Amino acid sequence: MAAAASDSAPAPTPKRLEAGRKAPAFTLLDQDQNKVRLSELQGRRVLVYFYPRADTPGCTTQSCGLRDVAGDVGDTVILGISPDPPTKQKKFDDKYSLGFPLLADEDHAIAEKYGVWAEKVNYGKKYMGIVRSAFLIDEQGKLEQVWYKISPKDTPLKLVKALQAAS
Repeated sequence: MAAAASDSAPAPTPKRLEAGRKAPAFTLLDQDQNKVRLSELQGRRVLVYFYPRADTPGCTTQSCGLRDVAGDVGDTVILGISPDPPTKQKKFDDKYSLGFPLLADEDHAIAEKYGVWAEKVNYGKKYMGIVRSAFLIDEQGKLEQVWYKISPKDTPLKLVKALQAAS
């Protein structure tokens, strides 16, 4: 039996950011309802990592790995972003004592700016979601490193390695 034709056009491929470009600005609420502005962090390196959903196995591995290397990254700021609301981010932070801001991008507008909101397929079902990715932003607000489709375990390793190479 032939599959029915789809009336919807395929989702556009998100535009990927490249190192050297200015990082897209954002202001988002963290797990404690505080506004976090990327512009206020100028003068420090910032790791922005996007994860699909709080308290899922891969996201927990990634976030706890970053928590575990936080003492090895100097004054580099770690910011996690997902479409989860602040209340869910708070539960995730409390459960694992992450200790860094988890930002709520509920309308995925920032994920779209960073090119990480894309069509995904799971068990044959297509849906829109976060492509796990991380961005190291330098002190001037430019993208220093860009890692699309990064594995949860590689995120802390690549961060530490990039910081060691830059020093």
